[in-house]
Amino acid sequence: MKKGKLGCDLHTCMLCNLCLPAWKPAIAANKQNFSLKKGQLLFQEGDPVQGIYFINSGKVKVHKHWGDEKELIVRFAREGDIVGHRGVGSEMVYPVSATALEAVELCYIDLDFFRATLKVNNDFLHALMMFYASELQESEKNMRNLVHMPVKGRIANALLTLQKKFGIHEDGSINMTLSRQDLASYTGTTYETAFRVMSELTQDKIITINGKNIAVTDVEKLQQLVQEVG
Repeated sequence: MKKGKLGCDLHTCMLCNLCLPAWKPAIAANKQNFSLKKGQLLFQEGDPVQGIYFINSGKVKVHKHWGDEKELIVRFAREGDIVGHRGVGSEMVYPVSATALEAVELCYIDLDFFRATLKVNNDFLHALMMFYASELQESEKNMRNLVHMPVKGRIANALLTLQKKFGIHEDGSINMTLSRQDLASYTGTTYETAFRVMSELTQDKIITINGKNIAVTDVEKLQQLVQEVG
């Protein structure tokens, strides 16, 4: 990770959007900007928490160890999102890792300034509490899906979720380059199973694939797969 060149525009992330206008000079004085290359680690599971990160541009996967040498992706983060907040608690270590999926520009604030910001900016504090609640609900839903939903349903749900979060390109493909291994890690399955299911969805003309670009061509059928319970 190296010092970022682009800097923060004080408008992109949820902190800058929700803090008091009078607090922005304090953010400008306390923030640090960093950049990551594709594949670089932002922080690692078990590292002590030093501060909080906000994404100015690019995409990040948040993941953790799952079984023997396996990885479970718990969420994807994009421009405007916060990362590193999961480590703020009694133990003050990151329970997850974060890795850049492409070139990423980040804004970083240390814990002392983060705590001061929470005390001063009620709108930001409220939004962060709602974000924690929403993320907890989503995590519980994902764990339930891992237990009760067939693999094809989990992959269908993942594609719909990613399309909703990241949007689509002009050609209709999801605005995110996703490897089969990351898709497998996101849905709690193996690479081989993810590859097979994606091939079946392609043959059924529910999705189309061009390299690592995926386009949903039949939303209704994907939704039906999500609703099916094995």
